[in-house]
Amino acid sequence: MFSTRPRKADLTSMAAKKRSVIGGVDTHRDTHHAAVIDSTGGLLGDAQFPATAAGYADLLAWMRSFGRLIAIGVEGTGSYGAGLARHLTSQKITVVEVDRPDRRTRRSKGKSDPIDAIAAARSTLAGTAMGIPKTRTGPVEAIRALRVARQGAVKARTAAINQMRGLVAAAPEALRAKLTKLSGAVLVTRCTALTIDSTRLNDPEHATAAALAGLARRVVALTEEITTLDRQLAPLVRQAAPRTSALFGVGTDVAAQLLTTAGDNPDRLRSEAALAHLCGAAPIPASSGRVRRHRLHRGGDRGANHALHTIALCRLRYDQRTRAYQQRRITEGLSKQEILRCLKRYIVRDVYTALRADFAALTP
Repeated sequence: MFSTRPRKADLTSMAAKKRSVIGGVDTHRDTHHAAVIDSTGGLLGDAQFPATAAGYADLLAWMRSFGRLIAIGVEGTGSYGAGLARHLTSQKITVVEVDRPDRRTRRSKGKSDPIDAIAAARSTLAGTAMGIPKTRTGPVEAIRALRVARQGAVKARTAAINQMRGLVAAAPEALRAKLTKLSGAVLVTRCTALTIDSTRLNDPEHATAAALAGLARRVVALTEEITTLDRQLAPLVRQAAPRTSALFGVGTDVAAQLLTTAGDNPDRLRSEAALAHLCGAAPIPASSGRVRRHRLHRGGDRGANHALHTIALCRLRYDQRTRAYQQRRITEGLSKQEILRCLKRYIVRDVYTALRADFAALTP
């Protein structure tokens, strides 16, 4: 007579399917190392997968084999882990953005791919990692990509102009006298018109002139590239964020930076205070004993903080209400630096409201 009772192996399999598990992934360019833990933090397994579409599918199937997958903590969702995060999100998996372990933790526990993957899973389970990654599937990601190219071109142009000024400062007197104390635009124009004698490049004056002419041509080419990228960015930014672009002191580049900071899924910013914290414009407690005070949070997205700084400076110069606010706070004893910090926090309020309205209009 056959027994109808389930075998021990079947019971183990059934228990595993009911078990809640958490995943963690340490991402790299070519491979991702994954780990799975149970609800008490115990390690169930770790493995390495290729950073490809097939590898993402295998990683998810492997994690699901341990039980009911609650969430996955992923390091580097904005770089090497972007593809994995997109795949997991498309499969309706809760993805949590995990920061790298701090140096103190790494000194005490060591550094390896399995250790980092396990740490990502455990920080997700403990709730110390709560960030929602950007989806990177909408118009904001397109704007970010164009801004990466623009920022690189601006940086290269600035470096080229600085090199030109350095060459002029040490150039032979005949050349230095003609090119010193000129604005950047005039210097570039003068240098592009320099006559180069390729047969006399062993002469420092002719070699310097040749170097200046080459750098000037580079600056001209980079300026044309920046102008082209600006023409491409402007309509995208106006279409994605008309209300944000209409704020006083917000130009195309500033609006593009604010959009990039928010991402394509601004619901990840749960409140105005969350945006202020992300932009490094939120006061945080710094009290001790009988001293009650706050200090400025200096973390967050420094590009977004610079955008707020640009808006504040523009309003201080051209907006009468902002200038009146500055005068009132000066009479109260605040320094100009402290007033600027207060202005950034107020500007976040305007930006948050405008961004939410812009993304609400984009949502079908």
